[in-house]
Amino acid sequence: MSHEYSLTYAQQLDTADPLQSYREKFYAPYLRGKRATYFLGNSLGLQPKTTQEEILKIMDGWANFGVEGFFLGNDPWLNYHKHITPLLTNIIGAKQEEIVTMNHLTVNLHLLMISFYQPTATRYKIICEAKAFPSDQYAFQSQVKLHGFDPADAIIEVHPKPGTELISTADILSTIEEHGDTVALVLFSGINYYTGQVFDIKAIADAAHKAGAYAGFDLAHAAGNIKLHLHDWNVDFAVWCNYKYLNSGPGAIAGAFVHELHLNNNKLPRLEGWWGNNISNRFKMEKSFTPAPTAESWSMSTTPLLLLAAHKASLEIFEAAGFDNLLTKSKALSEYLFFVLNHINQPEEKFTIITPQNSAERGCQVSLSIHQNAKAVFDTLMPLGIFADWREPNVIRIAPVPLYNSFEEIFIFADTLRQLLNE
Repeated sequence: MSHEYSLTYAQQLDTADPLQSYREKFYAPYLRGKRATYFLGNSLGLQPKTTQEEILKIMDGWANFGVEGFFLGNDPWLNYHKHITPLLTNIIGAKQEEIVTMNHLTVNLHLLMISFYQPTATRYKIICEAKAFPSDQYAFQSQVKLHGFDPADAIIEVHPKPGTELISTADILSTIEEHGDTVALVLFSGINYYTGQVFDIKAIADAAHKAGAYAGFDLAHAAGNIKLHLHDWNVDFAVWCNYKYLNSGPGAIAGAFVHELHLNNNKLPRLEGWWGNNISNRFKMEKSFTPAPTAESWSMSTTPLLLLAAHKASLEIFEAAGFDNLLTKSKALSEYLFFVLNHINQPEEKFTIITPQNSAERGCQVSLSIHQNAKAVFDTLMPLGIFADWREPNVIRIAPVPLYNSFEEIFIFADTLRQLLNE
């Protein structure tokens, strides 16, 4: 598609956008009386206007029924999770029984590593990407040390080639093959938080299985952002947060996936708690644990209903808009963003786009490595009404998301950046 670098053209794209009305379903920051351009959906999604209403329903149940709200009222809390799981199947690419909404991301990562990282004296290594999100690195290191291994030996990081920011799939696969029968677990992000690079989840999972290892993924930057097929890709497990692209609030309840092949594997170790017990006899208070026949057997504690209500409000918007429709718009936004960025980066290159140019290898996020005065440029954006994100040493990240961002905002960002760089 041939694009134009003009505000009028960007506004025409918005007029033709069938999802443009969804923008008004979210609150947004205002600066000096004007709606700001919020490109931080990769960090914390905006609040749906229905979130407060959903939370108030839980509050009303608590006020009217106390603990009996789990069993009484128009929407008893005990079955509340049944609103959530069906809304996630297309977003995550999984069967309902493979999905559980629980805890927070790193807690879920630890819980599933308890099950899927079971090292032996000879098969003990974890293969991951270099520059994984720090919390993931902390989890890997602590799990390795918990089993008595040295992280320097047990954790194998796949690095970009010198002079590049991206990690090639070929290098990932060759690293897995190289370490072969010493690998216990391959654990990558779905999308690297720094570069925005989408990893080939299916190819990585296939290579891990060929080596005799499990394959797990942190989908913090992928869930609600790109198309996933976790079941069909034979991913063993995955975890994600819901406060980024899934707009479920700061510190939102998180999610996890366990492939159906493992749901009834009694030999798989697991930390167990009351809420993972089969609901059919959960309230009989029996001493022995009877696992739920789904991924919910990994849940441990009573679901925090207020967090679940906030999650439900956002997922219902995804369902109404249609996730595949959102992905189509996301691709269009991304293509226009790359067009305007490449346009202003000529004839003299003032920044490097470190996110892949290939649309199949990126989602919403684009990371810009600014060549000169990077921090000064970034610090000027917010006073001008643009919310972006800073990563050391010189990277500005932005993430136009399809539910509440527009083509006009992309143009305004690019033109503002052009002026700042020229100054």
